[in-house]
Amino acid sequence: MSRRASIALAALVAACSPPATTPVSELPNAPIVSPAEAAEGFTPLFNGKDLAGWRGYKMTAPPAGWMVANGEVTRTTGGGDLITETEFANFELRLDWKISPGGNSGVFYRGSEEYEAIYWSAPEMQVLDDAVHADGKNRLTAAGSAYALYAAPEGVVKPAGEWNSIRIVVNGNKVEHWLNDQKVVEYELGSADWTAKVAASKFSQWPGYGKAARGHIGLQDHGDRVWFRNIRIKMLP
Repeated sequence: MSRRASIALAALVAACSPPATTPVSELPNAPIVSPAEAAEGFTPLFNGKDLAGWRGYKMTAPPAGWMVANGEVTRTTGGGDLITETEFANFELRLDWKISPGGNSGVFYRGSEEYEAIYWSAPEMQVLDDAVHADGKNRLTAAGSAYALYAAPEGVVKPAGEWNSIRIVVNGNKVEHWLNDQKVVEYELGSADWTAKVAASKFSQWPGYGKAARGHIGLQDHGDRVWFRNIRIKMLP
């Protein structure tokens, strides 16, 4: 084959070859907002390809150790909590998570950056391997709980390495946690019950805990490998 023919053939092969980077829409875990959800007002909070719209707590960029691959955001090494750049007041948040064996993480909401750490202000929906981690022995700190305050029932979370779907609904002072299509926690911020539980917990040392009317959504760096995907949100009136 002549050199000219070889060059022509190489150009044809290159033109017919798939792109080196798979389009986000074709990734196995590409962000999904179904037509029904879109009609309800849900929009993606994570684009599946990078951490645009996210940064570290009290940082200007995402912390080291958080990466995006296969349409998922994962915490691989230390670096700090990952939060949305935007603050939210009333919303319904939906996402999927899976945790490494023995792992611990969480999803914060209405977090304020006026404090040293996000958990000084933001309530947390616990993400956990209930079967192995010590926190799984107490329903107040098990998967789905409002960490250390409101217990989630046993037997709802899936094992480590399997995907769990959650919904967090925050509307005024009303809060609901849903795990795998089951409501596992319901409470009212500022109620007598809430106030008593906070006063009896470690959160009593932080006067601003649970007081913010709006704030950041956060994904917790608790030192373990964790994955999140299909993060989407709907604003509520």
